[in-house]
Amino acid sequence: MQGAGCKPCTVRGLLKECEITEESDEQEVIGLKKRSDLTRLLDIAGGHKYLIYASWVLSAISALVALIPYCYIWAIMDEVLAVAPHFEQAKNLVHNGWMAVIFAVAAVLIYIAGLMCSHMGAFRIATNIRIRAMEHIVSLPLGFAEDFGSGKLRKIVDESSAATETYLAHQLPDKAGAVATPCGLLIMLLVFDWRLGLLSLVPVFLAFLIMMAMTGARMEEKMKEYQDALDDMSNEAVEYVRGIPVVKTFGQTIFSFKKFKGAIDRYHEWVVAYTKELRMPMVFYTAIINGVFVFLIVGGLVLTKGGVTDEFMLDLIFYIIVTPVISLTLTRIMFHSENAMVVNDALQRIDSIMDMKPLKEPVRPKKPQGASVELQDVSFSYDGENDVLKNISISVPEGKTVALVGPSGGGKTTLAGMIPRFFDPRRGVVKIGGVDVKDIPKEELMETVSFVFQNSCLIKASILDNVKMGRSEATRDEVMQALEDAGCMDIIEKLPDGVDTVIGTKGVYLSGGEQQRVAIARVMLKNTPVVILDEATAFADPDNEARVQEAFSRLSKEKTVVMIAHRLSTVMDVDMVYVLEDGRITESGSPSALLEQDGTFRRMWENYRTAAQWRVTKEVQA
Repeated sequence: MQGAGCKPCTVRGLLKECEITEESDEQEVIGLKKRSDLTRLLDIAGGHKYLIYASWVLSAISALVALIPYCYIWAIMDEVLAVAPHFEQAKNLVHNGWMAVIFAVAAVLIYIAGLMCSHMGAFRIATNIRIRAMEHIVSLPLGFAEDFGSGKLRKIVDESSAATETYLAHQLPDKAGAVATPCGLLIMLLVFDWRLGLLSLVPVFLAFLIMMAMTGARMEEKMKEYQDALDDMSNEAVEYVRGIPVVKTFGQTIFSFKKFKGAIDRYHEWVVAYTKELRMPMVFYTAIINGVFVFLIVGGLVLTKGGVTDEFMLDLIFYIIVTPVISLTLTRIMFHSENAMVVNDALQRIDSIMDMKPLKEPVRPKKPQGASVELQDVSFSYDGENDVLKNISISVPEGKTVALVGPSGGGKTTLAGMIPRFFDPRRGVVKIGGVDVKDIPKEELMETVSFVFQNSCLIKASILDNVKMGRSEATRDEVMQALEDAGCMDIIEKLPDGVDTVIGTKGVYLSGGEQQRVAIARVMLKNTPVVILDEATAFADPDNEARVQEAFSRLSKEKTVVMIAHRLSTVMDVDMVYVLEDGRITESGSPSALLEQDGTFRRMWENYRTAAQWRVTKEVQA
């Protein structure tokens, strides 16, 4: 992750520990990309990777120790058949029985120790992935989350890192055991009776061929499709939950959210089709791998045409008992292959975030000389092709207030987002205090510009802590003064613990207008020379709107303000109005001058006044 004063790096792929300077050649970058998923994960583990190694060794030892009880079971059966029907002559049954139990318990304890090691390492890796991913996200443009999708972003950061934890904590130790088990089992199968041993391996070979057909390259492609479907459904679910108030208010149904329903339908169709595709291969695999005893019985009938000996019967019974271990081993290998694909897909999805370029820090940082705001011939596109802003030029002198108005979708919010670098323009220059915002360090820019959003976000914490987010070193008295200036004292007085009252889950809830006033107090405490107001009274009732407007008046004193508004009554006292339509400035001037023109602003004002005078009446019939 790049930071102020750091040499620019280009790192492709997830969380690579190596730094590649701009002078590094392309072959080195490609070499990093080709590192295996496991190597990349172990690099992230740091010193904890030795716990992962230890888990593999312990799991393999556990798998081999777990085979020893079968040898004691064979010895028990051998002694029973040798003394039958005089079972009282058996001398070693108890000893062999206890030895089988001891080794079985030992295998379990060793396996638990291996899992403890693997979990400690896996949790560290998952934690590091989340931390580094969030650190990188913080370095990205502030408009990134809105464009990417908050639900999709949450799923990638949370669930993709969790997928690596499952893989490292469970699947890799099981794989080590699954590799060790056949080695020990192969020796056992061939030592007791090589003919029955080879018969036991026939279904293993057939099942392995079926498993490879199910977990090949096509499975990897299907796994990606599956995760894509989950991402889309998660993202649309978040948007649907956010829209529930609208659904209830207007009596809509779930079908009003076509994108959400479409995501569910696509997931349903994919899962059903995929299940049907693997139904027959899975049936054959399960039947063959669990039917090893059938091959043994058929082979036993063939091999005993000349008569059955006690030794052969003993070996046959032993093989029927021990061969279910083969089924368990192959099933573990199959699930490991599937989970390896899940991890590969998870890392690619985290790569999709880590590959996004952070805001470039200036090579030669500059400090704004004043608080003027200027946009020169600015154009912007979300997709790199279709411009949503086209050749915009705006000048806001220091200490003045301008308003951006116009039809919805005209580009007002996007334009305002250029000033604090939520987005960088595709063409043109954005300046604050005569300095290109790209030449202003991130920390300096954040100390210069404040933004009051349309829907302000307050975290689950006390009001005091929420306001102190504007300036963490502020004293309690400074916070109280900011709350008073923002007109929040009536809110504080009615709360049980005053300014220390926790808001949100298991706390108290504030109305939209009250939340907005607390957010304004946060901006007042920050006290930046440039303030951007994005339709900040949208969710306020009339009483709160009046209080918010008073707070705005105090907030705007001696500051440069860029205001986005749909309620035109809030812009009549500004110094300049810019009308945006379809990404272009179509009108500009003072409010009084624009009202004298026959243009969009005048029509919007007339429509606003007409709407404000509407009354609900009841027709009375004579």
